[in-house]
Amino acid sequence: MICAPPASPFPNALPPFGGVFDVAASQKRLQDIEHEISRPGAWDNPEALTPVLQEKRRLEEEIERLSRLKTCHDDMNEWLVLASESEDPEAMESLDQQIRDLAAQLDETELVMLLSAEEDNQDAILEIHPGAGGTESQDWAEMLLRMYTRWAARHKYSVEELDYLPGDEAGVKSVTLRIAGPHAFGFLKSERGIHRLIRISPFDSSGRRHTSFASVDVIPDVGNDIELDIKESDIRVDIFRSSGPGGQSVNTTSSAVRVTHIPTGVSAQCQNEKSQHHNKDTAMRVLRARLYNMELQKREAERQAEYAGKDAIAFGSQIRTYTLQPYRLVKDHRTNSEAGDVEAVLNGQIDQFQHDYLMHRHEQQR
Repeated sequence: MICAPPASPFPNALPPFGGVFDVAASQKRLQDIEHEISRPGAWDNPEALTPVLQEKRRLEEEIERLSRLKTCHDDMNEWLVLASESEDPEAMESLDQQIRDLAAQLDETELVMLLSAEEDNQDAILEIHPGAGGTESQDWAEMLLRMYTRWAARHKYSVEELDYLPGDEAGVKSVTLRIAGPHAFGFLKSERGIHRLIRISPFDSSGRRHTSFASVDVIPDVGNDIELDIKESDIRVDIFRSSGPGGQSVNTTSSAVRVTHIPTGVSAQCQNEKSQHHNKDTAMRVLRARLYNMELQKREAERQAEYAGKDAIAFGSQIRTYTLQPYRLVKDHRTNSEAGDVEAVLNGQIDQFQHDYLMHRHEQQR
C-alpha cells in the first residue's frame, strides 16, 4: 500500500516560461501580427507579407506545442495523485501512459530547442543527384526522393518540384525540391551528404549485390527575406531547350534557363515550366539560396575553428548506409544511430536520425 504520495519529478505547475519559452511574449507578438495583416491594404503586396506569415506560422506552432506540453504535464500530476491514493491498476496504467506522453512531448520540445540557428526556421531546398552507376544509382535517387516526400507528408509540409530530370531507363538524373514548413531546413540539414544503398539489384538478371550512391544537398530557402548584394552585371543567363519527356511544348521550345553568378561560379537552372520567365524566377530563387548557403558555410568554418581542440564533426564520403542484403539495417556513420526497419525508414520515418544528428552537433559545439 502506498502510504504517502511520492514526490513528483516535476513541479505542480510548469514554471513561467522565459527565453525560448516566453509564451506571453509569443502571444503578444502573434496578436501584433494578426493586427498588422488585418489592416486595410495589408495584402496589396503579398510578397512582402511572406516573412510575416512565416513568423505567424512559427509562433502558432510554438504556442500550441507548449500548450500541449503543459496540458500533458497537468494530466500526469492528476494521475500521480490518484495513483498514490489508491491501488487501482487502471490508475497506474493511466499514469504510465501519461509519463510516456509527457516524455514524447519533452523530446519534441528538446528537438525544437536544438534548432536555434537563424536559418533553421527557413524552408528548405533539397537536391538529389545519383552517383556513378547509371540506372542503379538513378533508381536509388528516386527512392530517396520518395523517402523525403513521404517524410514531408508525415509532417504536413508542402513539397514543390523546382527541377526534375528523369533517368534514361528508371529513376532520376537530378531533382530539386522546395520543402516548406516550420523548421524544414533545421530538420533536413541532417540529410546533407552521400547516401549509400546495398541491395540485390532488380536490374541485374544474375541477382548480384550492388552498391549505389546518391548525394543529397540541402540549403535554406531565403526567398526575399535576406538582402543579398547581387549585381545584375554579375549574372549570366543562358537559355536552352529542355531535355527529357516534356509533353505539350515543354521540350520543344528554348524555355529552360540557367543563371550563373560570375564572381563565384555558382549556378542554378530550371526547365520545369513552359514559361521562360517562370523558369528564370525559379532559377534565381535557387541561386540566391545557394549564395546565402555559401555565407553560412563560411560562418560554420569559423565556428569549427573555435572547436579545433575538440573532436571535429566528421563528414566522410558517406553519411548513411541503407543495407537491404545480406541483412537489413540503416546506419548513420556520424552518430552511429541504427534502425532495423529499413522499409519504415525508406517510407520517411527518419526523425530519429535527425534528432540524433542534432544532439551530436549540440554536444560537439558545447
